[in-house]
Parts: sequence; structure tokens; C-alpha cells
Amino acid sequence: MGYVQEARENHVKKKVEEALRSKMKQKALKECELYTSKYAQCAMGRTLSVVWKCRKQAAELNDCLHQFTNDSVLEEMKRAYTLQQDAKERAKA
Repeated sequence: MGYVQEARENHVKKKVEEALRSKMKQKALKECELYTSKYAQCAMGRTLSVVWKCRKQAAELNDCLHQFTNDSVLEEMKRAYTLQQDAKERAKA
């Protein structure tokens, strides 16, 4: 696949990219629900001490979330969206 074709596949409108980011974040939160609840339980009833008392839970949550919210995941979602739109265009023609 050429550079131009690859660049075209990964180019989407700003609103579409924002929607894809939102979808990516929702999926990440769903996938990391266990770590989210662990962090929430640790943080309950704390104010400033949450920073050092829940450091381990926060790190686990961040590691999990990063697996599902990074540039490569977003690029793959853009690629899939573009291919889906191209297929719709071909079906109309």
C-alpha cells in the first residue's frame, strides 16, 4: 500500500475523530472496570491522601487504560471507519 493511500485511509474529519476517541474511551473504561472499582474503593472517604494511599491502584488503572487508549488503537479505529465508509460508498454506486 502506498503512502498516499495509507494517509487517505487514516484521514477523517475532526468530528468523526472526536466520536472515535469517545468510543475508544468508553471501551477502555468498560475493559478496565475492575481497576476502576479498586481505585474508587481506595479513594472513598479520602481527600489529599488519595495521592499516596492509592498510588498502586492508580498505576494499575492507568496501565490498563493505556492499553485501550493510545495512538495505535485510534489509528486502527480510523482505518476501520474509513474502510467501512468506502464500502458504503461502493454499495451505493
